[in-house]
Amino acid sequence: MLKNIRIVLVNTSHPGNIGAAARAMKNMGLSDLCLVEPRKFPHGDADARAAGATDVLENAQVVDNLDQALSDCQLVVGASARSRTIPWPIVNPRELAAIVEPLPEDVRVAVLFGREDRGLTNDELQRCHHHVHIPVNEEFSSLNIAAAVQVITYELRMSKVLGADEARPQWGTEWDVELADNGELERLFDHLEETLTDVEFLDPEKPRNLMPRLRRLFLRALPDKIEVNILRGMLTAIQKCNRR
Repeated sequence: MLKNIRIVLVNTSHPGNIGAAARAMKNMGLSDLCLVEPRKFPHGDADARAAGATDVLENAQVVDNLDQALSDCQLVVGASARSRTIPWPIVNPRELAAIVEPLPEDVRVAVLFGREDRGLTNDELQRCHHHVHIPVNEEFSSLNIAAAVQVITYELRMSKVLGADEARPQWGTEWDVELADNGELERLFDHLEETLTDVEFLDPEKPRNLMPRLRRLFLRALPDKIEVNILRGMLTAIQKCNRR
């Protein structure tokens, strides 16, 4: 039921945390694990902490960068414990499950978890449609990565098993076009930045927060493939007019 959910661990320092996360995933029926530049992997500590989930470790993808991890994903969610300079759509694990539950099974969802000491960077979080925050005790908010994986995957599993009454397809019907994947969105953002620079709306020397805010706007809309193609066609037309 949860084959379309990918757990992505970014720059994990301790291999034991990778193994414990794999165990948490297998407990909840997930198997798609992707590791972005892990410090030590494979490693005996990972195998030991996996406690029987070594098949998840053996099948894990190990990649050099986040682009590779997200290239075929249409919905990206980043686990975040900190407030950010630019507010971003944020959900708790149960609300995330309600968003994911009605999606077609061919929509690949990535849930990102950052480094043990500092989590995900602002640039990494700006790749996400939503941020997910676990409402822990504010007086002791430090949460191990594997525990965070367990909480979020539990809610995803419960939503699939029991169904989410509040979750409904957008507009009351099935969507008619496949959602744009991460690679298509990143090419759109590159094209947008290039065009805004060409027309002198964006000053590369003083970019302020223009591109992060535009990212937030477009990601919040969950654009499909045709919508992205339309937007890029508009940008190309703007560039042609500007060069006359």
